[in-house]
Amino acid sequence: MSRLLVLLAALGFATTGTAQQLGPDIAPVAVGAARIAVGGALLSAVAWWLGRRRRPAASAPARMAPGVLAAIAVAVAAYQLSFFAAVHLTGVAVGTVVALGSAPAFAGLAGRLAGDGPLGPRWALSTALACAGVGTLVLAGGGAQIDPLGVALALVSGSGYATYTVASKRLLTAGHAPETVMACGFGAAALLLAPVLVLAGGAALLTPGGLALALYLGAVPMALAYVLFARGLRRLSAAETATLTLAEPVTAAGLGVLVPGEHLSGLAAVGAAVTLAGLVVLTLPASPTAARLAPVPAR
Repeated sequence: MSRLLVLLAALGFATTGTAQQLGPDIAPVAVGAARIAVGGALLSAVAWWLGRRRRPAASAPARMAPGVLAAIAVAVAAYQLSFFAAVHLTGVAVGTVVALGSAPAFAGLAGRLAGDGPLGPRWALSTALACAGVGTLVLAGGGAQIDPLGVALALVSGSGYATYTVASKRLLTAGHAPETVMACGFGAAALLLAPVLVLAGGAALLTPGGLALALYLGAVPMALAYVLFARGLRRLSAAETATLTLAEPVTAAGLGVLVPGEHLSGLAAVGAAVTLAGLVVLTLPASPTAARLAPVPAR
């Protein structure tokens, strides 16, 4: 169930590009900052509402560690800004594959350092297949420009996303509600990105089309998707979660075919199939032998 929640979150993330393509022509950085602002506000409202309905726990978790919360906010702001800058410099295909493809490796390393335990051969095989598939999707696009600074910024974005995932996992493990973790993290990130929203031309978002775009991106690919993401992350490792989100570029490619009517080449179809194979490897239940040999997770 946890893996399904993360995959559903990835489906929500994947609608971002299509929505932006169908919406008005607004600076991508402004759209990204607006998405964080609207999503952070919605997540805060959901967390407040659920907090009122939730019965007080006998052993409520301690107050959120300010350092971990600050790390989430900085990581969210960093991966948003560096991703849009990377896409501007080196193109959507290369920027996306480097950012998303590097995130599982960064998350696995960070999670290992944070004490998540060994990653295991199944994670390695799944990540290798998924990254190879996403890379094939890029090659299928053709004509990609490689900008060293753009690639470096995409790596910064991937490491920021991994940092956010590992830090959020830490708060979830401590017993904090998923909605509260997401609300606090993205609310703090929205404050950091407020100057960007103003300077990047946020006034264009006040048009009917701009408001509709910001509300959709804040509600579905942000608030709803990240609540599902956090609920899945609560029972999965950061590395496994980052690998599952590689379903996003495959879904985005499919939406490009269905909505704007883009053409999907045979090589792109192979890339999508290889990526899906990697995700299937990760989501299939472990064999009885592996289950018996697996270590019992700490409570």
